[in-house]
Amino acid sequence: MVIVPVSLLGQTPSAILHTQGGVWVNGYEAPDSSAVFAGDLIETKTGFSANLTLDGSSVVIQQESVAKFQGDLLVLEHGSVFVGTSKGFKVRVNCITVVPVLNEWTQYEVTDVNRTVQVAARKLDVNVKHAMGERKTPSEAESSQEASVHESEQKSYDESTLCGAPAEPTKAGSSLSPKWKIGAGVGAAGGGVLLCILLCGGGGKKSPISPASP
Repeated sequence: MVIVPVSLLGQTPSAILHTQGGVWVNGYEAPDSSAVFAGDLIETKTGFSANLTLDGSSVVIQQESVAKFQGDLLVLEHGSVFVGTSKGFKVRVNCITVVPVLNEWTQYEVTDVNRTVQVAARKLDVNVKHAMGERKTPSEAESSQEASVHESEQKSYDESTLCGAPAEPTKAGSSLSPKWKIGAGVGAAGGGVLLCILLCGGGGKKSPISPASP
């Protein structure tokens, strides 16, 4: 008997992932051949790559890459992918999307390292689209800009400039409420005073702890 998760019942695999070790899907090591569904997160370790095949497209996920499969596109979070497609398969990095110009066999490569996105068109042309920054007006924010990378060309795009600066990481200890910080300070000070009263006495002749004691 083969146990299948209820969430996958009735679903058709969107793609097949081929590996030779060193590849993880949703936090688990993938076998040499496995079905991949929309929303699955794929991660390749150092020295290992993965090949994703689907109708009309083939995607090589290079080593040290993290990408989420979304059916008709791949969301690249880090690393590099090489795409061959006749069905307009896309790659998105943050607000930047790479789209083949024609529904003919197109080959292109997308790399995202240190917030610099490099797009290389190996066969036929691709379009590079990106959403406007959040500081634009509503009408401008709904539009997008488009630039073509022609066959044999390679262009670089600054992710920070096009998509905005990344969110600042949470600082250590910043999750502690200010009132708890104040309370902790007062409590520590009060504890120090009480300890001194109990151990130090009045500084002169020691007083009995209880008036009834001699």
